[in-house]
Amino acid sequence: MSAAALPATAGAAAFPWDELFATAVCVLHLAPDAVWRASPRELALALRPFAAMTEPPSRARLDDLMQRFPDTR
Repeated sequence: MSAAALPATAGAAAFPWDELFATAVCVLHLAPDAVWRASPRELALALRPFAAMTEPPSRARLDDLMQRFPDTR
């Protein structure tokens, strides 16, 4: 039996594999094979800092960060 042939559990949402994969590849810059080799715990820990971001930083916060950590070339 393939995974596609398995019945969906009534009332349960499917796991968001597409979103997990896209976030791991685009945000964490993981190679696709690294995403599939990672354990759920590893992925959760890697994504934890991004979960706390509910909104973008304010202009004042950006100014503070730019002053504390200036770009140097």
